[in-house]
Amino acid sequence: MTRPVPHTRANYPHHHPTPTRWADNDVYGHVNNVTYYAYFDTAVNAYLAARRALDVQAGAVIGLVVETGCAFFAPAAFPDLLSVGVRVAHLGRSSVRYELAVFREGEDAACAQGHFVHVYVDRGTRRPVPLPDSLLTALDSLLTGK
Repeated sequence: MTRPVPHTRANYPHHHPTPTRWADNDVYGHVNNVTYYAYFDTAVNAYLAARRALDVQAGAVIGLVVETGCAFFAPAAFPDLLSVGVRVAHLGRSSVRYELAVFREGEDAACAQGHFVHVYVDRGTRRPVPLPDSLLTALDSLLTGK
């Protein structure tokens, strides 16, 4: 398996500020690996909420995570100020592959980077549905390789 290389801030069109919390640290004195997934989820959903791309409370369509992964390059710890870079690598008929990277304040190289895939489904039936126009519009500026 080839080890990924850390991306730089410039590889991500959107950055979500993410201060660490005391509770993010584990007994080894750094941000616990599972916390990065919460940072990823928060960055994507904050971006979508700010653009009214989805109504997570009452909308007919919701996104379910079906795949995720993360590579770690350098530790972060409380009280680091972080930002999460967000980009879209692929838009499918009913799915989106988000790619994300965590950056410490003042550093250009990612300390962690990963991905997750959302499949958008009908809230009631949980069956895949085409991506809503509001979501496509919101994600257009995040799409890489345009």
